[in-house]
Amino acid sequence: MTDPILNREDAGHIATLTMNSPGNFNGLSDAMLAALSGEIAKLAQDRSIRVVVLKGAGKAFCAGHDLKEMQSHRTDADKGAAYYQSLFATCSAMMQSLQALPQVTIAQVHTIATAAGCQLAASCDMIVAAEGTRFGVNGVNIGLFCSTPMVALSRKVAPAVAFEMLSTGEFISAQRARDVGLVNRVAPPDALDAETRKLAETVAGKLAKATRIGKAAFYDQLPLTTAEAYALAGRAMVENMLNPDTDEGICAFLEKRPPNWG
Repeated sequence: MTDPILNREDAGHIATLTMNSPGNFNGLSDAMLAALSGEIAKLAQDRSIRVVVLKGAGKAFCAGHDLKEMQSHRTDADKGAAYYQSLFATCSAMMQSLQALPQVTIAQVHTIATAAGCQLAASCDMIVAAEGTRFGVNGVNIGLFCSTPMVALSRKVAPAVAFEMLSTGEFISAQRARDVGLVNRVAPPDALDAETRKLAETVAGKLAKATRIGKAAFYDQLPLTTAEAYALAGRAMVENMLNPDTDEGICAFLEKRPPNWG
């Protein structure tokens, strides 16, 4: 029997998804994309989980698309056009489903996150990276501009930073990634699990309903005008305020006691 290509482990309110294809550096093969899409769909319905951590087994987080699998379709009658269109659509849908998850998502990144692997990390709400990790969208080095990874990356960092990475194919360090806003926290390799867990437990300790409302509002307001964003955010605040657990949280604060959220 072969090991699953994607493992899930739940501990309390935190689910950890581990990509388990170290032989191709956790490449986003058809099988990996299907496994990720399926598990994300399950998590979207799981109200017991508040935070999802995504990590990779072996020597790297994720090296992007499986180039060997992609190249095998060059011999298709249409030279692979239909397959490539389906592949990128499937991958883009999976990336968007991470953002659409009601739970907060954290990418735990080590060694490299390149091309669609960098896209995968950037599609999570937050990133914790090990010292020495490199981030890149370096498809241009082999003649393939990372246009789909560009979407997630350019929504995390300044346009000039994203375009430099895309057009030069150069890697940036974990520290540089933190400086430009791609990475939230950097930890020594031997403390990566603990640092990620600390962040996940902090978020998981908050009122789940408030975090779910807030995450949805955060992404929904980004493309809006200022006035539209305030209107949307105001509606989110009203929804949040009317939640009985929020009433309890405010009362507990005023009464200087821990909230009783059950």
